[in-house]
Amino acid sequence: MSLAQSVLAVNNDLPIRTDRPVHSGKVRSVYWLTEADSRRLIEEKGYDVAPDAPLAIMVISDRISAFDCIWHGEDGLNGVPGKGAALNAISNHWFGLFREKGLADSHIVDIPHPFVWIVQKARPVMIEAICRQYITGSMWRAYSKGEREFCGITLPEGLQKDQKLAELLMTPSTKGILRGIPGVPEADDVNITRDNIVDNFAAFGFRSADDIAQYEKLLKEGFSVISNALADLDQVFVDTKFEFGYVTDASGNEKLIYMDEVGTPDSSRIWDGPAYRDGQVIEQSKEGFRQLLLSHFPDPDILLNKERMPEREALARDNVLPTEVLMNVSRTYLDIAAKVVGHKIELSENPKAEIIDILREQYGLID
Repeated sequence: MSLAQSVLAVNNDLPIRTDRPVHSGKVRSVYWLTEADSRRLIEEKGYDVAPDAPLAIMVISDRISAFDCIWHGEDGLNGVPGKGAALNAISNHWFGLFREKGLADSHIVDIPHPFVWIVQKARPVMIEAICRQYITGSMWRAYSKGEREFCGITLPEGLQKDQKLAELLMTPSTKGILRGIPGVPEADDVNITRDNIVDNFAAFGFRSADDIAQYEKLLKEGFSVISNALADLDQVFVDTKFEFGYVTDASGNEKLIYMDEVGTPDSSRIWDGPAYRDGQVIEQSKEGFRQLLLSHFPDPDILLNKERMPEREALARDNVLPTEVLMNVSRTYLDIAAKVVGHKIELSENPKAEIIDILREQYGLID
């Protein structure tokens, strides 16, 4: 089997029984199960969810997204070998650690295959919950141009690029376009302050004002758990994004949970510890790929300027990246995944066929 064939680039064409359109995101596709199948699986498998909870099959892919575009390589290589398996393995590890330490559950109720989660429908909190332990990336770019206030937090003068901050900063932004919230622009991914959230908690999807403190606690504790575990591996947890939502368990209790993914090279920056101590940054996350794209193209403003999105989309569509670029990303993802989970990630030659077999034989979801 060729390298291109081993990559799961298209994940929205599986014959999973559903009566709704498949939702295909940048990396994952979601198949909402029929009401009958959801109820059957909840009963058969004993999932700790409400009996009528909608369930979905979430299938990851090996596609790589950066700057809100999907990128592709030579010879039909439409993704990064091993990326999907690495992302799921890392998320699964951190979600498990969160449960062990009594933080909170996730939206995942079952893991039939390394590429697949069975998830319950959550009522999302409409916040991209971003935590920063170092000043780098977009924050550094803004700081270097003179900005000092970020999400209502004022940074001191004299900070250096990639410096550790005095404390963990929570710099939230909107998830999607939120309308009618005073002081919050009606655009995707705009920075907000804690006061914005407190004053409009219901508009952001919180059930009560008290839940804001719980969300902040889960943010800080989740960040600390991952940061400490990575430090034990001599890796630096730089910044990350969390997402939250509400679900109801089998006993009828509503609870705030982690959702999406956590602590992955897609949603976080991770640096090599020895290199950082020597004064250099070696990225163990997608940030290295983003930096490569910025240096690869003659006009990096296309990638950074949201007003040039049509040009950016054309750039991603019309430019084929060298195979070695995508293989370097593959090595980065598989190496950090192996460090986190403690063993090498085994890759399938034909993940799609495996997924179909498992969902047919063990879950009865393929006609």
